[in-house]
Amino acid sequence: MLDLEYCELTDEGNVRDHNEDYFGHYVPASPDESRTHGWLFVVADGVGGHDRGEVASQAAVESVVEGFRNAPRGEAHTASLPRIVQRANLKVYETGRAASPGGVNMATTIVACALRYDRAVIAHVGDSRCYLIRRGIAQQLTRDHTVVADQMRLGILSAEEAEQSEKRHLLSRSLGADLFVNVEIDDHQVQPGDALLLCSDGLYGSVKTGDIANLVAFNPDSAVAAAKLVELAKERDGGDNITVQLIRIRDVERMGMYRGRPYKLR
Repeated sequence: MLDLEYCELTDEGNVRDHNEDYFGHYVPASPDESRTHGWLFVVADGVGGHDRGEVASQAAVESVVEGFRNAPRGEAHTASLPRIVQRANLKVYETGRAASPGGVNMATTIVACALRYDRAVIAHVGDSRCYLIRRGIAQQLTRDHTVVADQMRLGILSAEEAEQSEKRHLLSRSLGADLFVNVEIDDHQVQPGDALLLCSDGLYGSVKTGDIANLVAFNPDSAVAAAKLVELAKERDGGDNITVQLIRIRDVERMGMYRGRPYKLR
């Protein structure tokens, strides 16, 4: 069955006096549960400029973990994660409205990765990211939901213009801003030796993709790799909170699907 190891780390950075990032996970308690539910990892980054970003990120992560824990046995992650993240969106929205008599604006990004058999299903809203590191090369599996990234996809801005834009951190989509949110879902196959990295923009805003790949590939100890990623981000900038979840795939259980039901491949 799926066998993995993980390490998670968060840091305030060099400038902030508090941490608006939050992370969580769900680890199956038995081999049976690893097949009926699987593993879950999730990172959220409270939106700067909004009230109580740290409350929003914590509420979102705790809601997603609880929803995953209570999901029906054997339900496809591509079906459960959108519903679970929508519920977290409502939780953040209602938490903001109940925070004071007039309510407060409360929002956060979120990226969640559910793993089972040989699949990784990723749900995300905002600009927290998930990378796949395979054979020393890092591939970004999520796409940023920012105004500048949307303009790049439409051909309005070049990569160079986007890099210099003062609006590059302005989100076009976030959790808790409205009653409903468009959750982006992707499904990927994973292989033994792969690594998945979930992170907030405090990491990738300072550390280039190639450096992320090198640090993960050349430091097989996940705790060392995670610490070096955070250390490098602080060395190069550190102006934001930094959060990483590093998951290494040691072995997988190859499965096929027939009429929505998994079967083992020989």
